Amino acid sequence: MDILAQSRPAVVAYQDLLRLHLDERAAGVVGSIEERHRNGRTYLYERFRLGTEMKSRYLGEATPELRARLERAAELKADAEARRKRMARLTRTLRAEGFIVTDRETGSMLLAFSRAGVFRLGGTLVGTFAYGLYQGELGVRMDYEELARTGDVDLASFARLSVALGDTVEESPADILRSLKFDPVPGVIDRQVWKWRQSRSDTLVEFLTPAFGDETVKPLPALGVSAQALNYLNYLIAEPIQAVALYRAGVLVQVPRPERFAIHKLIVADRRRGGPDQLKSRKDRAQAKFLVRILSEDRPDDLAEAYADALSRGPRWRARIAASLERMPETSERLAALA
Repeated sequence: MDILAQSRPAVVAYQDLLRLHLDERAAGVVGSIEERHRNGRTYLYERFRLGTEMKSRYLGEATPELRARLERAAELKADAEARRKRMARLTRTLRAEGFIVTDRETGSMLLAFSRAGVFRLGGTLVGTFAYGLYQGELGVRMDYEELARTGDVDLASFARLSVALGDTVEESPADILRSLKFDPVPGVIDRQVWKWRQSRSDTLVEFLTPAFGDETVKPLPALGVSAQALNYLNYLIAEPIQAVALYRAGVLVQVPRPERFAIHKLIVADRRRGGPDQLKSRKDRAQAKFLVRILSEDRPDDLAEAYADALSRGPRWRARIAASLERMPETSERLAALA
């Protein structure tokens, strides 16, 4: 099946919308900027006075792009009205160009999460919802029927980062979900809550975190939730990227790098065994095939690096990837050609 590309104006409009959302986030800074160093990385915080207390607010890892935006914070603040009007126009343009939009219920949840700081504090959308957001990043048209099969939203973050940040969300995701008529689903064994279900739509929201051994439930202090730990997830959510979900004038979120998403799908497809997991395994392989086909042509170096990284992590990783690729000859050939 041919892969249909988004039009050039649509790709430009998406990239412009993403840039404006990043500008909008930087424009909200009102205090002084301070650096904190951990494990060889530098993180930026905003320090400001609230009443008689000094507060710190995490802004992100100290990339050149973030530093440049923060240096222009005053200029960006002054341009707020014009920027927001342009964001609304660009969103309308993308809808007209056939971009898949986020439904109202999911969009309102993502917007509330964004305003609370969930994505700023390391939350990363994973799963099929994140896959659908690559339409702008990769400039391709997605299959609406395939993406509409699940309304589930999976959100992951590193537990260690969540502890280290020293910042918390402004409103608990649990409170946000309750306000949207989601009910907690306690775990069968320990009764801890890491997933929520909305009865009227059957939508499931799950919080996840990487496991390094036992797949237990762990707290994510920065996000104010508990999360199910899963092996291999650390690879997926390393070095995530920003994306825009099309709801209202857009919602700035965080998703895995597409090349890591593709290789991770090969791994999890082999983890699923029997019953309903077989359907999920087929979907995993289909998403991996789609992304590998695009990335092998448009971003072969990125894909090769992600593939080599996964293979270097040990025999168990290589065995799971190989098991999936045995059922995917075309994808296997494309990855082999990258070497």
